[in-house]
Amino acid sequence: MDFSLSSDQILIRDTVRRFMETEMRPILREYERDEKFPAEQLRKLGELGCCGMLVPEAWGGAGTDTISYALMLEEVARVCASTAVALSVTNSVVGVPIWKVGSEAQKKKYLTPLSRGEILGAFCLTEPQAGSDAAGIQTRAVQDGASYVLNGTKAWVTNGGVSGVYLVFAKTDPGAGAHGVTAFLVEPTFPGFRIGRYEEKMGLHLSRSAEIVFDNCRVPVENRLGEEGQGLRIALESLDGGRVGIAAQSVGLAQGAMEAAARYAKQRRTFGKSIAEYQAIQWMLADMQTEIEAARALTHYAAFMRDKQSRQPGSRRPGSSASRAKLYASEMANRVAYRAVQIHGSVGYSRETDVERYYRDARVLTIYEGTSEMQRIVIARDLLRNAPARAGSRAAGAHQVG
Repeated sequence: MDFSLSSDQILIRDTVRRFMETEMRPILREYERDEKFPAEQLRKLGELGCCGMLVPEAWGGAGTDTISYALMLEEVARVCASTAVALSVTNSVVGVPIWKVGSEAQKKKYLTPLSRGEILGAFCLTEPQAGSDAAGIQTRAVQDGASYVLNGTKAWVTNGGVSGVYLVFAKTDPGAGAHGVTAFLVEPTFPGFRIGRYEEKMGLHLSRSAEIVFDNCRVPVENRLGEEGQGLRIALESLDGGRVGIAAQSVGLAQGAMEAAARYAKQRRTFGKSIAEYQAIQWMLADMQTEIEAARALTHYAAFMRDKQSRQPGSRRPGSSASRAKLYASEMANRVAYRAVQIHGSVGYSRETDVERYYRDARVLTIYEGTSEMQRIVIARDLLRNAPARAGSRAAGAHQVG
């Protein structure tokens, strides 16, 4: 196995790192305080190719592999997790499904501007009463001539209010359960589309999360993505890729928190020496780095498996590898952020430090795009499905005789 990065991957990583350090870090504290959406910075990242990394060049994308995409998100999240999630949604759960399922007209109208960073995308699946149970959504879509009429409410929509296209999932056949969900590409200018409210969140203050209301929203038939009833499959396949993105975001956030903690440990002095000389601090930093490297390896493997699956159409979705990466990396990021605050002591509780922001931003990583509990279900099902059968009948017989 070759774990080294290619020259192209190194160039992407270093280019994004320089941008985030020079363009984003200097203004981040001000933006965080004012909860200002980084529209200008996202536009510039789009010009660098960061909004359509997985989309072929023919449609305006960068056409990179998934490991390059993960490296980009890691470098963005190392400085600002809010910006990383805006890019993750646009890339993997909006851009990729349009590329894979969309018509030529849909790709021309939406995919090219998405890939160039001219517009952002939003993914509308979660509802107030339907989160992990995606098949339980209540939003309805009824065809009326040349349009579908959508009614319902979507919750926690990342990039809500700042996106140019919304990938919306609604039931066209409520009696068909999971097979009755259909996907639509909705523009914010369509009649009946409105923002209900914006969420006031613990973290990710630069990222917009909105409630979207569809009140007899008319969507042209040509804006249906795929066929009726294919929506849940499109959503779940998109979330597989999205989980790789959240894992990369988690690794980047943890890396930033660890670097901040290491710098502070060398600067802070007590009893005549830096706290970095104390074994208790060294052990915390050692654990942090070890867990980050483990999570990075899981994330890159999941990215590799996703590329392998895309090269072999018809092969099984790499859901388990993506779930393992997302589960471990997201929980790891919370542990690392906790230790980073602990190393800073009381100053780590101040909003004047980066680690305080990392700590708040990390909390949602175990929740969105599939909770840790749901990832464990996916992992266990995959494990049990592929586990070799054992001689259970003989053991049962012996137990009965005893």
